[in-house]
Amino acid sequence: MSTPFATIPDDGTPLRVVVVGAGGMGRAWLRTVEESPSVELVGIVDLDLTAAAEAAASLDRPDLPVGAGTAQLASDVGAQAVINVTVPAAHHPVTTEALAAGLPVLGEKPVASTVAQGLSLAAAAELHGQLFMVSQSRRYNRHLFSAKRMSSCLGSVGTVSAEFFKAPHFGGFRDAMDHPLLLDMAIHQFDMARFLLDADPVSVFCEEYNPSWSWYRGDAGSTAIFEMTGGERFVFTGSWCSPGQETSWNASWRISGEHGTVLWDGDNEPVSSVPATSDAVGSEDRGQEIAGSLRDFVSAVRTGSTPMGRVHRNIMSLAMVEAAILSASTGARVSVDSLLEDSYQQAILAERDPAVLEVLKSWTSVRSALAGESVAL
Repeated sequence: MSTPFATIPDDGTPLRVVVVGAGGMGRAWLRTVEESPSVELVGIVDLDLTAAAEAAASLDRPDLPVGAGTAQLASDVGAQAVINVTVPAAHHPVTTEALAAGLPVLGEKPVASTVAQGLSLAAAAELHGQLFMVSQSRRYNRHLFSAKRMSSCLGSVGTVSAEFFKAPHFGGFRDAMDHPLLLDMAIHQFDMARFLLDADPVSVFCEEYNPSWSWYRGDAGSTAIFEMTGGERFVFTGSWCSPGQETSWNASWRISGEHGTVLWDGDNEPVSSVPATSDAVGSEDRGQEIAGSLRDFVSAVRTGSTPMGRVHRNIMSLAMVEAAILSASTGARVSVDSLLEDSYQQAILAERDPAVLEVLKSWTSVRSALAGESVAL
């Protein structure tokens, strides 16, 4: 089967990239890019040129080109790919601009502000024949892969649960968000559950709440029960204002199956009640966190391999977040297919690029398009 996106064969030189976004997360990406032998940083884009210049200086590269326009700077410096580390509201316009310029994109999570915008970006990636990969960095964890291998010895899995309890005082935008835990953090655990189960969401019932001592304006606590496509249940419960005995940032996990249980504290090697078989031992090194995302992206661009975070695969993680928020607001169980259909209609109504709109309208169903079963005309 042909590769669904263009590749840039390895010529022995690093992939030339520009990073868009010079904030805190942008600087983390800049350091990661600088440390990677597989990429070369050739420019920084930010609407605040002073911030971009300061970020370049922090790398001891004060002469690094900076600019306010993604496509323009990429063209000026001969970039081959874009790393989008902007705020979520800018994910759609920045990624759209880069894809239209013929550039593959590695973007920070979430894929976009809404599932509807994510569908637009998936269609744009198809239209332009470019890879758009979302960095779900917490998938790139050796212990998570070990937990997945161990769970293959459990027989049928009935329940996966994740408990997340932290008490960070961020300040800034998170303190003012409507759904700080679900929007900014839970997507990591939702995405990890999809990875562990090789399954997608069918429906969810969710409740949100805000403890009396919470320093967040929006609800900082939540419990969600997802039905998954294999019949399993994924249960997430957590709080972002729970001091003392805090869990890992990766959460604390239990995988309960027909023959036993796997436990993972999120930081150390998981343990299983079932002895591992020969085909379930070993450890796959996929790199760690954003460095792992970067390595996966470069490999995909070079070889045509499908990365874990390809936009079509990743949209379901954001769909879990939107469905959970909708359930909490209505007090009812939410069908993910219904949410996808509503988002699809929103995407069609909002799309301003006629060519992208044509791709969207060619999809026979959202799930089949995201699974790669529906090809644009």
